[in-house]
Amino acid sequence: MSALRIGVDVGGTNTDGVLLDPGATSQTNRGILAWHKSPTTSNPSQGIENVITSLLQAANVDAAAVASVTIGTTHFINAVIEKDRSRLAPVAVIRLCGPFSREIYPGIDWPPDLRDIICRHCSYVDGGLEIDGQLISDIDESQIAAECQIIKDKTIRAIVVNGIFSPSDLVERQEERVAKWVQKYYPEADVVISKDVANLGFIERENAAILNASILPFAKTTIRSFEHAISRLKLDCQLFLTQNDGTILPAHLASRLPIRTFSSGPTNSICGAAFLVQKEATKESMLVVDIGGTSTDVGMLLGSGLPRQAAAVTEISGVRMNFSCPDVKSIGLGGGSIVRKSGVTKKLTVGPDSVGHHIQTRALVFGGDVATATDYAVATHNLTNIGEARLIPPTVKDDVLEYTAVVTQMLERIIDSMKTSDRDIPVLLVGGGAVIAPDTLKGASRVIKPEYSGVANAVGAAIARVSGTIDTMVSTAERTIHVVLEEIQKMAIDKAVENGAVRESVNIAEIDVIPLQYIANKSRVIVKAIGDFDFSIDGVAEKRPLEVGVTAETPPLVIAAYKPIVNGNREWIISEIDLEWISTGCYILGTGGGGTPYPHFVRLREMLRKGAVVRVISPDDLTDSAVVACGGGKGSPTVSVEKLPANEQMEAQHLVYRELGYQPDAVLALEIGGGNGLQGMLLGASTNLNVPTVDGDWMGRAYPVSWQITPVVLGGDKAHFLPTAIADGNGNNMMLLSGASEKLIERIFRAALSEMGSHVGCAKGPCTGRNTKAYIVEHTISLAWRIGRAVALCRSNSQIDLVAEAIIAEVGGEESAKVLFKGKIVSVERRTIRGHVYGEVMISAMNAEGAAQFSGLLKIPFKNENIMATAVGVDGKEEVVASVPDLICVCDASDGEAIGTPEYRYGLLVVVIGIQASGKWTSTPRGIEIGGPRAFGMEVDYKPLGVFHKPRSVIEEFAVPES
Repeated sequence: MSALRIGVDVGGTNTDGVLLDPGATSQTNRGILAWHKSPTTSNPSQGIENVITSLLQAANVDAAAVASVTIGTTHFINAVIEKDRSRLAPVAVIRLCGPFSREIYPGIDWPPDLRDIICRHCSYVDGGLEIDGQLISDIDESQIAAECQIIKDKTIRAIVVNGIFSPSDLVERQEERVAKWVQKYYPEADVVISKDVANLGFIERENAAILNASILPFAKTTIRSFEHAISRLKLDCQLFLTQNDGTILPAHLASRLPIRTFSSGPTNSICGAAFLVQKEATKESMLVVDIGGTSTDVGMLLGSGLPRQAAAVTEISGVRMNFSCPDVKSIGLGGGSIVRKSGVTKKLTVGPDSVGHHIQTRALVFGGDVATATDYAVATHNLTNIGEARLIPPTVKDDVLEYTAVVTQMLERIIDSMKTSDRDIPVLLVGGGAVIAPDTLKGASRVIKPEYSGVANAVGAAIARVSGTIDTMVSTAERTIHVVLEEIQKMAIDKAVENGAVRESVNIAEIDVIPLQYIANKSRVIVKAIGDFDFSIDGVAEKRPLEVGVTAETPPLVIAAYKPIVNGNREWIISEIDLEWISTGCYILGTGGGGTPYPHFVRLREMLRKGAVVRVISPDDLTDSAVVACGGGKGSPTVSVEKLPANEQMEAQHLVYRELGYQPDAVLALEIGGGNGLQGMLLGASTNLNVPTVDGDWMGRAYPVSWQITPVVLGGDKAHFLPTAIADGNGNNMMLLSGASEKLIERIFRAALSEMGSHVGCAKGPCTGRNTKAYIVEHTISLAWRIGRAVALCRSNSQIDLVAEAIIAEVGGEESAKVLFKGKIVSVERRTIRGHVYGEVMISAMNAEGAAQFSGLLKIPFKNENIMATAVGVDGKEEVVASVPDLICVCDASDGEAIGTPEYRYGLLVVVIGIQASGKWTSTPRGIEIGGPRAFGMEVDYKPLGVFHKPRSVIEEFAVPES
């Protein structure tokens, strides 16, 4: 008998365990020597001890034969979901940010009740880095000492240190130095540095670090109790916790980074289910439905045997974070769910409340006084072997048909929400509560209940996988990044094998390349590989697994019935719903660039909640003499992911209009694509301007430089907007009163830009209403709204597979756009030159479920934005299928959201959409000269994708008719 593995999964209702012989997994029993299920105890360590004792006794084996114990627990994430003040510690954040990020405070996008529990204090202090490694400002020990005293006086003992661009900070090590100062002045505090928790993405990384810090005291106590339980059983073996990517995390690391274990329960079930049906499984995808005592978790098991990953940005209990995780949705349906009839109609309901781990004392079948789903399942199936079936009253038996209909509807609804198409899909039922589910379900091609399905979660823990990570500095001076990445991927695979993985099972799970701009031709490269544990060897080296997160389901909106508000003055009054859809559409129209709109979205939403009014008007309603301002950010989109804005946009506007001595009548966004698409509304709604925003922009997309605009195309090569100003938010401002051309003004500002952090606010001088109407790309805010609404509709109808077609319908149909490719990102190359992010992404053909709808590769070079899409056939032949000025949009296949060039990473499933550009770019040779492929050094001729259709104005469609 080989060294044995024990897997334990501690759920909200039951604690499950299996004892597995890894040398016998090919046998009919899958190597499972014993399994046990018992109610979860109030002290989880006691429940774990009871389960392991039962396993060893049932299999009649000695404790010395056990090589490892792996525990999966939902205790930590449940504390967040349940918003349990007794398990969540208040947190203080020390931001190393200088003057930046102050309008977007910690927890700004959280559910208010959770924010009130956790986010108790924020210190804004000197520190932070620019993208090129230069200091925004140096850290100051005296500031940290003073803030520690304030935090201590508030009796907060959990502290997060978050610095701008900290994941790239390998020299100054600001977060580490500040953490030491915190320990010096407040030794009782628990300190979490953000770079240990997640990577680039300031808001999302900080959110993850805050949740990690909040759960830290509870996690330490809980994991210590696990260790004591193992010790009391005299097990001389390694203790691991599982995390939601299916890999194992040593106990001492889990107690420091408990957030990595948040979704281990559903992942254990998915991985365990894959193991249990390995002989029956085909290459097709399956839905795993795990019905426990309290909830039902549903995830997609791909043909590869791995869970389907969620979007690049995921949520836990409404908190947005930026590490990958399996796509799992939950509903309040389990074996302990309370069944009742209420209301005038006496309609039967099941859950979401549950008797939980008290089921064996409170359920009717066990002599209790509460009707549960288990009682109804017993009555439905005549399961006389469960409890005392004779205790079930006739009223329950009379309602079994209604009960079955309700449960069936609940399961079919969540199954439908997880599918990405209308096709039926196999459904794999696991979990102790699977007994309550029917044998057939609408949307399921077949329903499978494998042997040992009741403890699939514990099986998943027992077979948890191994990771290998290489995190290193590389030079690209003499070799391309592709050659370097190939070498490092091999090293990561070797590392996973060294850590105990079977070589043939190892896959590359993640690649991250972070350019270090202040060191020539150097990058930080992180590659992570994951494989199956090699049960034939003894001993396990310490592993460093992937970061994790989970998704949270939000209540559906009746999207098709929603109508925006357009008042009698033909002003579109932007609501939070409008803003959300516009934000989604702006990032898709950003063609990979323009920076994520999210920080600007939450800032503008906060302004709306505090009483600001955002008004959008049609360019048709401008008078010829109107004064139209223009503003936007200038610089690398990577910066906006990290360096949240100060007041640089408004500072630049003040410079221009103080010089002119008058105020504008309206404001226009420089570009609709990315974060700049919201800047017009941000500026217009501010108390300083309080003017409407014009429905349009100067690009109809995003472009890298601000002279690539329609006024230069249509109005000639001159300076159209004077004076023009830039401000960096850190006290450095510039203004040009005259200039020879927009291109020269851009070059002058670009020369200063890298010294100003590679990102500034820019205010272009005023434009008349007459010229605005001549040059504008019309109704692009309306277009962004329609695209965002289309994505939201697809999500609500569980038709994400059709999101590309829905977007195409909104931009003019098949005459105007097409799906260019579907596949998986297999490599990303990046480098930064003068503030722009250059690079190339390679996508390998496959759709979201692994079928080869396309073949070969798609190659997309980018300069902030996607420039060209080249199809590479299996024979190596290349064909350009799209190029600027047409739009090349890369969207996440799992949720339809745009993926910007800073977020490209290995393994993401994507769909690439091509959209015909506005005729203001394509109708003249000058437009192609300025915005076409040769403007980016690509020696190819522009070929239009189709025919441009002008977007339909929201104002025209929904305006109040004149009486």
